[in-house]
Formats: sequence, structure tokens, C-alpha cells
Amino acid sequence: MAFDLVIFDCDGVLVDSEVISCQAHADVLSASGYPITAAQVFDRFLGRSAKQARLEVEAELGRSLPDDFTERLRDRLFSAFEADLEAVIGITQALDSIDVPVCVASSGSHERMRVSLGATRLYDRFAPHIFSASQVVHGKPAPDLFLFAATQMKTVPSACVVVEDSVAGITGAVAAGMTVLGFHGGSHCGPDHSATLQAAGATATFGDMSQLPALIAQFSQN
Repeated sequence: MAFDLVIFDCDGVLVDSEVISCQAHADVLSASGYPITAAQVFDRFLGRSAKQARLEVEAELGRSLPDDFTERLRDRLFSAFEADLEAVIGITQALDSIDVPVCVASSGSHERMRVSLGATRLYDRFAPHIFSASQVVHGKPAPDLFLFAATQMKTVPSACVVVEDSVAGITGAVAAGMTVLGFHGGSHCGPDHSATLQAAGATATFGDMSQLPALIAQFSQN
């Protein structure tokens, strides 16, 4: 079946944000009485929503995080995005070569995506087809967000290909019945990240965004 829709994750796929994001999250959690490193944030929360991460942390602490935690995290993150965030190398050229509709399905909030995609001049490439975990009951690794995006784009799941960089995202896309391409070219990805994505169920993995259009064409013919 030829693909009718390409669904992109945002962080780590469109924008090279995960190193920035994990450090900001670690800093604010640590300052809130939950010591954690950026590497630990990466291992535990990559691809999941901030809401899910907060609930898990609060369950471990046995108390709520400070009332202003979300605002402090947002301010730290957005400031870092505006100063340092860059688009993933080659994403603009890849988008230029994809001839089917595209959309975004991210664990991040709409506000976060307005900042990150806006800072990298990608927002207008996708708007209004930008979907957030805040719009569904269960975020990644559940399939809900991917199924919601497909419904909004009037496409059946089997005709969707998803581009993801996290185990949570790949798990959700596989559960949604979609083909998944695992991207391991972000600055947060170590040498074993490709194997990790394959083990999670990625149909194929790639490390250079210039490879994406050919991979989409290849698997649409299978």
C-alpha cells in the first residue's frame, strides 16, 4: 500500500531539542527536590509527555511538586529553545521531497511546539496539522495520539508512516498499526540508539534526514 500520510514526531526529529530539553527538565526537577541527571531524564522520559513524567515523579516523592513547577520548566525550556535550538539537519530538504501530506504528532504541548517549530521556521510547514498529546487521553507509548492524527487527516492507519526517535513513540505507532521509521541522527542519540529503536519495533532506522524520502518510497512499494 502506498502511504497517504507522513506523521512526524517533533522533538528529536524535526528540531534537535532533546539535549536541551533533558537538561532543562533535570535542572528544574533537581531544584524542586528530585535530584536527577539529564541522562536519567533521557532514559526514563524521552518521548513521553511532561504531564506523565510529573505524575511518575510525584508518585515516587509521595508529594506534589511545587505549584510553579510547570511554569518554571516552561520558562527554562523556552528560553533555551530561543537561544540555542536548531532544526534537524536536512529536514527542510526532506520535506521538500515528500509529495504526500504531512503532520506532527508530539508529546509536547501546542505552546511548546509553537516555540520550537517557530524558532526553527518549521511551524508554517505543518500548521494547522499539528497534534499534541494534550488532545488525547493517553499519550505515547499508547497509540491514541497517532490514531487521533490519522483521523484528523482522514487517513487509515495502515496508510501512515511515522518518523520517530523514541522507544515510546515507536511503541505507540506500532500499536496503532502504522509503519515506523526510527531516526537516530539527533545530537542526543548514542551509537546504540539505532539498535534500541529496532528492538522497539521500527521497520527501519536511519541517521541522516536526506535518506527519508527514499525510505518512504521504498516501503510504500512493499
